[in-house]
This record gives sequence, C-alpha cells and structure tokens, in this order.
Amino acid sequence: LPIYNFAPAEKIYAAINHWWAGNTAAGLNTVLLGYALGKSQAILNALDTSIGNIYLHGAVANVNDALRIAGYNFPGTRITTETDRKQITPSLIVAPPSALGTPWLKKLAPYKVAMCSGWMALRGARRRYATDRGFALSDHCDWNQLNDAIIATGAEHIYVTHGYETPFVRWIKEQHGLQAYEVKTLFHD
Repeated sequence: LPIYNFAPAEKIYAAINHWWAGNTAAGLNTVLLGYALGKSQAILNALDTSIGNIYLHGAVANVNDALRIAGYNFPGTRITTETDRKQITPSLIVAPPSALGTPWLKKLAPYKVAMCSGWMALRGARRRYATDRGFALSDHCDWNQLNDAIIATGAEHIYVTHGYETPFVRWIKEQHGLQAYEVKTLFHD
C-alpha cells in the first residue's frame, strides 16, 4: 500500500495559526477550506482562538449544530445574510471547498485562502485549486491506525471498500482472524 509522509498534525495546526496571525496583522481575512464534516471540526478544535474572531460557512455551522447535541462544542459564529461582512475583517472563516470562487466568498474580501486536504501533499495541488496556501491534513488514517481501529471496535465482521480491498481483506483474515469481506463500489483506489 502507498505510504504518504505527512507532517505531524500539531506542526500543521501551528502553521495554520501562524499564517492566520500573519493575515490578521495585515488586515486580511483568513479562509480555511475543509470538508464540513470532520475536517472543519478538526481545524476548529486546533485553532488558537486568541488570534481573532472565527466565522463559519452555513454548511460547517449546520454540522457543528448537530454535533453540539452530542456534547461537542466548536468555536465560531455562523455567517448569515444579516452578518455585516465588512465588519468581520480581519477574521478566520472556515468553509467547505465548494465555497471557493463563489459570490458568498467574494463578499468576504480582502482575504487569503488555504485548502486543508491530504491532497495538498501532492506537488502542484495548491496551484490546481488556485489557493494562496495549502495545508496537508489527511482525513485518512495510516496502516497501523487502520488495523488498531479494527481491533478496537471489537467487530467480528469487517467490510472493506474504496481501494485495495482484496489484499486488505486477506490481511485481516490472516493477521486478525476476523471475517472480512470486499464491498465493490463505483469508486476505485
């Protein structure tokens, strides 16, 4: 299986906070793009809230509202149609990647935009997304984390999909003695 070497998350979050502080000092908004479920909450959880105000795209705010019911609280204020976008500068805004290039985002100028994705570990990815900065934050666990998670669940039946199904199913059966099955989808490797 391919191995990607990512910097420790703590270093990436420190770099995000440093970049945000620099943008704030320059009077610019900082826009961090990450998936509304999971990635955005990981980012919000690691932010140094002493740097400034944090605002949220509606998609991120909706996920946070749902998670709040389960006892999770993340910083940030929802941007609504009533939000005076000229008054929030300089702040940090967390939004999904789909916000890039939209009128919603353009109303938040002046800003610098960063994509937070495992894809940022690939050469040229930041340029392809046309962002000012890229932070290589992966949603995916590594080999050891994946095996540890399987054992930690206590599950007796493991269903494998989304790449390398056959060798991983064989590994689970041989190394863990568990029932494992391939699930074929339209997505490959």
